[in-house]
Amino acid sequence: MTKAIEVALFLHLLGVAVWIGGMVFANFCLRPALGDLTPQMRLPLWESVFARFFNWVAASVLVILLTGGFLLTQYGGAHAAWPLHTMAGIGIVMMLLFGHIRFAVFPRIRRAVQAQNWPDGARAVGTVRRLVVVNLVLGIVTVGAAVLSRGI
Repeated sequence: MTKAIEVALFLHLLGVAVWIGGMVFANFCLRPALGDLTPQMRLPLWESVFARFFNWVAASVLVILLTGGFLLTQYGGAHAAWPLHTMAGIGIVMMLLFGHIRFAVFPRIRRAVQAQNWPDGARAVGTVRRLVVVNLVLGIVTVGAAVLSRGI
């Protein structure tokens, strides 16, 4: 394994850890902890958390995309093993879902918080939660494909 591949793999896995780890934290730790807060307190906090987390995810997505593309070319490109193509395909779907969350749903949360429209904000946060669960499942499947690819 060349140094370039080792560095790319390290950065790729770091990006994956930030993204999947953040989704696990938000869904299984932060969300339940915020359940006791009133919507007037909970929704501005979600807006602030999402604003920061989505910047980290955007950086992770960029790193994952660049390093994943590089690694795919190093391991055969179009002729690479099926688990690598599975990872790439699922990764693209995950990135598209993140784009939808960031650019379509998150602005609804921002507008609802600014207007103090707590029901609309709560609905938008619920949409984020559902899409994050989908992305989390896809991320776990992708990690499984990565493990399967090691023996090929």
